[in-house]
Amino acid sequence: MEVTEAILARRSIRRFKLEPLPEEHLKKILEAAQQAPSAGNKQPWQFVVVRDPDIKDRLGKIARNQTWISNASVIIVALAMDKKLPQIYEKWAERDVMIAVEHMVLSAWSLGYGTCWIGAFIEEDIKALLDIPPEMTVINLLPIGVPNENPKKRSRKPFEEIFHEERYTPST
Repeated sequence: MEVTEAILARRSIRRFKLEPLPEEHLKKILEAAQQAPSAGNKQPWQFVVVRDPDIKDRLGKIARNQTWISNASVIIVALAMDKKLPQIYEKWAERDVMIAVEHMVLSAWSLGYGTCWIGAFIEEDIKALLDIPPEMTVINLLPIGVPNENPKKRSRKPFEEIFHEERYTPST
């Protein structure tokens, strides 16, 4: 699947078939994150790949009772490294991780898998569950699995409302 086609077709998936994710597909998805650009090529990310059903269930509860995520084949927990480390650009660390996650989202979709960016969670509970050091930041959870739904395309704002030529021009 071509990149633009994946971008235009991708949907957030909240229902998954109870099917495993083949290891070679998971590796391709993770490699997409590894290849993401980052400020100064600092690559300020770490990812925890969760397959264990009990841990996935617990993550669903920690994610404001979004227990449906436990049906995904895997849940990727995206982390920004300690922003105070001299080798990390503090201002860009979280943004860089978000780019890497979006690479995973598009790679997964191109392989036939669904994802849904999860940002509602209790960070300290995730850190305790997964032994994540306090100085790291949990950016998001990314459930990945075989879609068991086909959501309709959601509306988007018109081009004229979001793109400006040469200078910003406020809407009237």
